[in-house]
Amino acid sequence: MTAAIVLLLVGLALIVAEVFLPSLGVLSVLATAAIVGAIALAFQESRATGIGFLGATAVLVPTTIVLGFKLFPRTPFGRRMVAGGLSFGSQPSFDERDLALAGRLGTLEADCRPAGVARLDGRRVDVVTRGEWIERGAHVRVVEVQGNRVVVTRVEPDKT
Repeated sequence: MTAAIVLLLVGLALIVAEVFLPSLGVLSVLATAAIVGAIALAFQESRATGIGFLGATAVLVPTTIVLGFKLFPRTPFGRRMVAGGLSFGSQPSFDERDLALAGRLGTLEADCRPAGVARLDGRRVDVVTRGEWIERGAHVRVVEVQGNRVVVTRVEPDKT
């Protein structure tokens, strides 16, 4: 029974080691062999012990993997390997002023093929069309604003 427990613990430790030290699967194979060996030894002890080990393995292995991935970014090596990413306090990736542009009129300063630049509310704004090509100098209207994407469409000069 003691050997089965030790083999199970070695298998779980090898799983954590695989998370921290990628070995192209070598540590995973060793972990699998240790855990299967632990279950086999437990079944040799008794059927009830084997089933208990099987149930414990079904719970402990996924838990160990999740804990390994949770702990990894907090280690010195993990901090160098894992990108910080955005947090809830991060600045938005778009200009807040763009949200007020819906329905506004402007003039293209560069051809939209379908992306270009327009002068809207006295400032240059990166814009896109819905696929059509609009030449420089054309009058446009903002039809949609989604995050940092400002969508324009051509309007006739007499409608401005």
